[in-house]
Amino acid sequence: MARVKAAEAGGEIDESSLDKRFWVLVVGSIGVVFGDIGTSPLYAFREAVRAASGGSPANSEAVFGVLSLIFWALVLIVTVKYVLVLLNADNKGEGGTFALMALGQSVAKKSSPLLLGLGIAGASFFYGDAVITPAISVLSAVEGITLVSPAFEPWIVPAALVIIIALFSVQSHGTERVAQYFGPITIIWFLALAAGGLLHIIDNPAVIGALNPVHGIRFMATHGLLGLTVLGLVFLAVTGAEALYADLGHFGRKPIQTAWLGFILPALMLNYLGQGALVLGDAEAMENPFYRLYPEWALLPMVLLATIATVVACQAVITGAFSIARQAVQLGLLPRFAIRHTSASMAGQIYLPRVNWLLLAGVVITVISFKSSSNLATAYGVSVTATLVINSLMAFFVVWRYWRWPLWKAAGLMVPLLLIEQTFFAANIMKLFEGAWFPVLIAALLGIVMMTWVRGYGILARITRRNETDLDWLVRKLEAKPPARVPGTAVFLSADVTFAPTALMHNLKHNRVLHERNLILSIRTEETPRVPRHERVVIDRSNETFIRVVASYGFMETPSIPKIMESCRRKDLNIDIGATSFFLSRRSLRRTTRSEMPRWQERMFIWLARTAEDATTYFQIPTDRVVEIGTQVTI
Repeated sequence: MARVKAAEAGGEIDESSLDKRFWVLVVGSIGVVFGDIGTSPLYAFREAVRAASGGSPANSEAVFGVLSLIFWALVLIVTVKYVLVLLNADNKGEGGTFALMALGQSVAKKSSPLLLGLGIAGASFFYGDAVITPAISVLSAVEGITLVSPAFEPWIVPAALVIIIALFSVQSHGTERVAQYFGPITIIWFLALAAGGLLHIIDNPAVIGALNPVHGIRFMATHGLLGLTVLGLVFLAVTGAEALYADLGHFGRKPIQTAWLGFILPALMLNYLGQGALVLGDAEAMENPFYRLYPEWALLPMVLLATIATVVACQAVITGAFSIARQAVQLGLLPRFAIRHTSASMAGQIYLPRVNWLLLAGVVITVISFKSSSNLATAYGVSVTATLVINSLMAFFVVWRYWRWPLWKAAGLMVPLLLIEQTFFAANIMKLFEGAWFPVLIAALLGIVMMTWVRGYGILARITRRNETDLDWLVRKLEAKPPARVPGTAVFLSADVTFAPTALMHNLKHNRVLHERNLILSIRTEETPRVPRHERVVIDRSNETFIRVVASYGFMETPSIPKIMESCRRKDLNIDIGATSFFLSRRSLRRTTRSEMPRWQERMFIWLARTAEDATTYFQIPTDRVVEIGTQVTI
């Protein structure tokens, strides 16, 4: 793609610079995309083999069965589904749940409500996982300190809390400076994983035979319900797979594919196989097989490295939570949140204070409640498997309708993957009463919040529309009976430029004046991640009384009034923002006995509306240029 663009521009192509840029992206993807899945060896093998052994010392059947299941889960779910399929299902270069939802909705209009529901469910389950991941990752890393001295055990939870609180506290400063170190640190981590495993594979090379799928199939077939329980714990090795698709826009398809196939997957499997070889030769190593891979002199450095690696993994989850929240706001699934950009050069680096502190509260409660990574293992996996199933369902629409595959061919690709993921989901949902209820509860609450906002906002839009006047009709009335005109420019924000905004009607009714120049501005969110700058603003000057301006943004962008005014100037609509008044409607919602929503949902929507970020701040309008006109609406 870079070569094509350079050729079109008529410039010379520097092959070495292209190669350098490619490898920079590969290193960056290692630091951001694979942080979560890269910390799974800390606990995944241990928990799965413990369950497979039924409390007895680890035996070859359990070890070979677990290793086989881990390997083929990584191959089928991560490699086949994400690396080979979904990375090709990009929405204008972007990936993630909402990008996939919008792509599906663009080609399957009749199924749009279904895809919306799936998108909301996928985002909700992501946050269930986002609360668990920092807790289990940091706890599993800090627990290694007990191997140095058992006296440190009472300090595990306090130390984990200190690390987590410190991590969330620095989010407001942005990650631009720290992110440049993520790649090299994570590369060192994966090299340490590979080296630790390789040392013990050399001692027992027969463990490589565990890659044969027969061992996993035989274990599942002969252990009944226990096999399903073990499968749920095996899935811990796959958590973080969704990040490969979610971060597609940051690094591109080929760098992520190269990093996974050429470095991450081999390093992970060397470590898992090494843990298997270790416990087959030393049953006591099951206490903590990951840290037992390393000699005693390397134990403390590995604990420190593991802690740093988990912080990197947590950072990726936190920034993902910020990104999804912004997309939800832009798509109208949540009320407006305060969004702060922490980098002048990278638009994706943002900070959402409300999301940050709510997420911190959830992680702290999780650490205090579960106290250890082993206890958290019972809660982990449900959210991730649910997200995988949801993404596969949405991907089916994309493969079938967007890629225009025949129905039988699309089903042949996606149905087997769905069956595998549904099996993992069933295995994890068995832990519902042991701890899996926690992320499910978080996802359910968030899903209710988003569905309430979508329904309430739809009702509010209909009520507002009934009270608005057709703009062309208003123009004819004003021409017949002109009001007093005052100098300056007035901008009225509206959801639809064909209707007169409430603020305009109230201004005419009470003040009986009209400015010399009036703009009806509508800010719309498109079904694409980003809108090119030259397509941002469309201006309709067909009416001299009211100039209509439509500003389009992608669901991964944050609207900005000053930038919209700048785009207008580039299209010969000169607006001096210092001499412009912005008229906004501030609606005060009131309950009514005739509401279309249940009483509890009505109260929730009104509360959500009251907590929304002020439009002046959200759209970055100069505060001294805003005129707010209040209206009361019963809903």
